[in-house]
Amino acid sequence: MYTKIKVKVGLFGIGLEAYWRQFSGLKERLTDYVNVVSKHMEMFDAEIVNLGLIDTPEKAFTSGAEFKREDIDILFLYVSTYALSSTVLPVVKKANVPVIVLNLSPEASIDYEHFNSLADRTTMTGEWLAHCSSCAVPEIANVLKRSKIPFFQVTGMLNDDPYVWKEVEEWIDAARVARVMYHNRLGIMGNYYGGMMDIYTDLTLQCATFGGHMEVIEVDELSGLRALVTSKEIEAKLLEIEHEFDVQSDCTPEELTRAAQTAVALDKLVEKYKLGALAYYHKGIGNEANENTTTSVILGNSLLTGQHIPVAGEYEIKNVQAMKILDSFDAGGSFTEYYAMDYVDDVVLMGHDGPCHPRIAEGKIKVKPLQVYHGKVGNGLSVEMSVSHGPVTLLSVVETGLGTLKFLVAEGESVPGNILEIGNTNSRYRFTPGARKFVEAWNEQGPAHHCAIGTGHLASKIKKLGEILKIDTIQIC
Repeated sequence: MYTKIKVKVGLFGIGLEAYWRQFSGLKERLTDYVNVVSKHMEMFDAEIVNLGLIDTPEKAFTSGAEFKREDIDILFLYVSTYALSSTVLPVVKKANVPVIVLNLSPEASIDYEHFNSLADRTTMTGEWLAHCSSCAVPEIANVLKRSKIPFFQVTGMLNDDPYVWKEVEEWIDAARVARVMYHNRLGIMGNYYGGMMDIYTDLTLQCATFGGHMEVIEVDELSGLRALVTSKEIEAKLLEIEHEFDVQSDCTPEELTRAAQTAVALDKLVEKYKLGALAYYHKGIGNEANENTTTSVILGNSLLTGQHIPVAGEYEIKNVQAMKILDSFDAGGSFTEYYAMDYVDDVVLMGHDGPCHPRIAEGKIKVKPLQVYHGKVGNGLSVEMSVSHGPVTLLSVVETGLGTLKFLVAEGESVPGNILEIGNTNSRYRFTPGARKFVEAWNEQGPAHHCAIGTGHLASKIKKLGEILKIDTIQIC
């Protein structure tokens, strides 16, 4: 069963110990501010490790070690008042995770009239220190820069500032997806589609960038599991297929049974290796059992994709990584490529054969028989769907040729209209620059011809994920 991974967030505030005996109530007030931040973060389905105010270098060293023991994924530093950078660097250096500096004023503005009417200047100074969160940020930035520690900022108000909490939520969500990718078990089964050079990738680079484990699987094993499937298991899977899909009347019982049998075997394979994603392709010539298996995988792979186990055909490892990222952002992540240009409506038609993502479909997915799998061996059942109408994001994991990966992102809209009813996924997408300029800008970045499509506009989150993973992100639109 799918379980959403919970991200572990570190949080601390800073202060200067010398202030506490000088300004009554200041420490308690600033501690309350840190707790306000913590409570907000808990709303984003995160486990918060809140170490409160760190006000001496000694506490900084012990707190850094505690964050490390807790195995946090991301660290938020709330600059609650002026504090020495010596209370920050040991924490951040030891924790060794992405750090977000929160420069949050408690209110939109100081009440100057009330402030200037206070009884004495000591009280006034204490009140000012409760509002001077911005004071220490340049010092902290200087020290982190000189220490070659990347940091990111969120600036605004502690209360009544939706921008701030949207940014914080996106950073937490991006850290969660980075954790998902780090622990993901990716099955790679079969081999590349011969000659499709753009999809070849360096597997070690993928693991070095995203983490995770790659399980190399033989198609023969899936065929072996398929041979052991019982009639009772097939009947249960047929009911699932009927429930999930709109099975067209020209689909034969024989083909449905064949697809159901393979779907059961796929479930067993995924369970055996605890897979979180799968990339596959097998030509299937000369071995009847393997050909039978690989020409009947589409329905089962679509069901898996809808269960947060994205499956990419044509052994598209880079693209299944993109699909897993979008799925982990709860945006789907369906396999796609250019199908055609429509200059009349100024849209790009995109789709692909093979598995679809049922959770982001516009209406119920149709199952249709195909007499031929174009460019591939065999025939059988396929799925036809459009991505639900509304905002969408395209994501490509691009191998740069420089020993690195980058994210290529575009935001657009899935729009209604005519599609090619050929038994494949197929959608119409509109982009702000227009179809012609979008295509040229996208292609200029040198992506593979496949990409992943997800619902919603996610570029801001993907950029944050790129920062966490140290991957450049290029946004076209």
